[in-house]
Amino acid sequence: QVQLVESGGGSVQAGGSRRPSCAASTHTYSTYCMGWFRQAPGKEREGVATINRPGTTTYADSVKGRFTISRDNAKNTLHLQMNSLKPEDTAIYYCATGGYCSIWNQRAFNYWGQGTQVTVSS
Repeated sequence: QVQLVESGGGSVQAGGSRRPSCAASTHTYSTYCMGWFRQAPGKEREGVATINRPGTTTYADSVKGRFTISRDNAKNTLHLQMNSLKPEDTAIYYCATGGYCSIWNQRAFNYWGQGTQVTVSS
């Protein structure tokens, strides 16, 4: 069992930055891949970025060049540096872990955090 706790959400104006983080309770096979997903009001949850333990990353086209995912394997933590934020980035951001990385297949992720709200105002 892996517990995930997100932090670092909040409100920001368009063009600003936020850096949500996620702390995992343990280091196991199930944390080989860690990722960020988001769900905006009235929309389905979508993949934002993933990173595996060696550090290979994948990004959704909508955030490429603006967001950077990183992880600290020693501390079992995950981060998402979000720059040049847009109002359409407003969503609840979820941290998730799984045995393999697939930004397009949420079923690959076994454990999910409770989410942290990020609101971008214009």
